[in-house]
Order: sequence, then structure tokens, then C-alpha cells
Amino acid sequence: MPFRDSGSDAELAMAAALAGAEVVREMFGAPLERHDKGRGDFATDADLASEAAVLEVLRYARPDDAVLGEETGRIGESESERMWLVDPLCGTANYAAGHLMVAVNVALREGTDIVAAASADPSTGEVYWTDGANPLVRRGHVIRALRPSARTGLVDVNLESPYPTIGLDHGSALLADSVFTERFRPRVVSTTLAVAFVAAGKRAGYITDGEMRDNVHFSAGVALCLAAGCTVTDLRGEQLSSEAAGLIAAADEETHAALLDVIARQAEAGV
Repeated sequence: MPFRDSGSDAELAMAAALAGAEVVREMFGAPLERHDKGRGDFATDADLASEAAVLEVLRYARPDDAVLGEETGRIGESESERMWLVDPLCGTANYAAGHLMVAVNVALREGTDIVAAASADPSTGEVYWTDGANPLVRRGHVIRALRPSARTGLVDVNLESPYPTIGLDHGSALLADSVFTERFRPRVVSTTLAVAFVAAGKRAGYITDGEMRDNVHFSAGVALCLAAGCTVTDLRGEQLSSEAAGLIAAADEETHAALLDVIARQAEAGV
């Protein structure tokens, strides 16, 4: 086992995410079998191999912890105080189409809080990580603090699901909002790496609907944004909780207010 347990959950999250990212990078461009998951969703051999690599690191270092993996499901007690949330390849459709715009996400929930998280970018070798207080990015041997900023004006919108929380059939209604497009530059990268980008100042914001509790896709990015001081709420502007519906992650309060205004306006129009 190449990973030597340092005793730090944050460093373990980073090591596990990097292990998965290495597999994703090595398998990129190779012929891959698709494994149908229904409703147009699928996994590839790379998803499965990445998750196996992540689990190997986690199970070696924390054998008593529970794990929830996107592909393999739950290992250990589902109500465990400590549960690792693993998304081994977020952006499978991108990857299968020959684009390395993906992420490997690993987060640790202890009780109700995410206390450690990492999101690795296989295309650059960067890994964004936090111990719940300090938001950092590492590339090679260089480590620096994450600093959110709205300067890019880029806002990602998740279009892979409807937005029932605000009464919209599809997130494309947000992209059609004239105020939104006048102030921001909408983007759809189809990977939750974009949430980590908000913490890093590469995106001004991110919007999605969906349940956030033990969400293997979003937990790592949300933890990074919170540690970096971003404004993070559900789609109604309420504090994130186990009952939270949807997500707005914004670089600052002003950006968040503007995005919340767009969402409220479209929700009212959709009723």
C-alpha cells in the first residue's frame, strides 16, 4: 500500500482522491465498457477502477469507518458517525466522450458535518482539499490557500436534472433569464469540479437542485466552499441542512444575492 497513514483525515481524503485520479488519468482514451445504470446514466470501467483505488486507501487507513461509494454503495453501518462519501469519476459523460473535465471527490461526514474533503482534477494533477477549516490546493509540491472571487463572472448551472424545488421543469430556464446573462456568463461543464472552482476563484457561482444529505457528488465541493468563506445556501437561500433542497455556492454575498434573485424570479414565472 503506497499510502502511509499520517493520522490526518484531510490528508487521507487527499491521498484517496489522488489515487482515484491517477487511475482515471491512466485509463483516459482507452476503450471502455459502459455499465448501464438506467435513465440514460452509466458508469465505465474507469469509474469502477477509480472507486476501487479510493476504497483501497480508505479501508486500509480507516477500516472501522463506513463508506458510501457511488458505484459500490454502502460499506459498514449506514448510520455510522463517520462515513466517507466517494464519487470516483464525476463527469462520466465527459470522460466517455474523450474530455478529461472530471473530478474525483472524497469527503468524510462525522455526525452531521463534513470534516475533511478533497476534489482531485486528473487533467491538471491539482487536488483541492480541506480539514473543514483551511481550504487548500496542491499541485505537485506547491500548496496554496484557496481564495474565492467573482471576477470571472462564470456561473455553472447543473442541467442534468429538473428543479422541482423551485417549480422548474429544467434548469435551462435560468440560462434564459436576461438579468442572469447580462451580469454573468453561464457555463455547463457537467462535473462537480466546478463547485471546487468556486472555492478557488475560477468560478463566480454554481447552481443545482437535488438532495444534499450524504451526496457523494457535492459534499466535497460544498465543504471546500464553506471553508473558503463562500456564501452557500439551498435554492431558497436557507442554510444548508440535512433537509436542504438544492445548492447555490457563490464566491461572495453580492453574487449569491444576484443568483438568488434570478432563481426567485424564474420560480415565480414558472408557477
